[in-house]
Amino acid sequence: PVLDTEDAWVSVEGPVSIVELALEQKRIHYPLVEHQFVLCTILYAIMRLSLKSVKPLSLFDSKGKNAFFKDLTSIQLLPSGDMDPNVLSLRQQFLLKVVSAAVQILCSSQKDKEVSEEELFPFEKGKNWPTLAADLAQYLQISEDLVRRHYVCELYSYGMDHLGEE
Repeated sequence: PVLDTEDAWVSVEGPVSIVELALEQKRIHYPLVEHQFVLCTILYAIMRLSLKSVKPLSLFDSKGKNAFFKDLTSIQLLPSGDMDPNVLSLRQQFLLKVVSAAVQILCSSQKDKEVSEEELFPFEKGKNWPTLAADLAQYLQISEDLVRRHYVCELYSYGMDHLGEE
């Protein structure tokens, strides 16, 4: 981008401006950042929902695992459309665990103390874990409908019929 500066600023001496430093930076490879974001979201869900026996790196193929350890400015080979069925199965199981754990936490807290979701997750106002799992399904090449159907089944199984109907 072209940055116009006033004549008074041209003769100024001192450290390099933050704008000039930003323009000198290499451009990041956005799909690689998005890949890192998916891993961070998976790790956060595992931590926040206390999911047991989940190995986060098993949800990625060899190209995906190698991409995590590369510089964000490098152009890496990321997983293509053809995935190993075993990896897809592990991803599907993980997403269903996320939905089940979120519904279980929400329903058990509401039955015990009539606590709202905002009080249960105070730092996550508006964070809807089942919706997050459905959004994550797009990145992990899993059907969103499968995740949403599981969510509705979980709501009905915990007696939250009014939410399941919505």
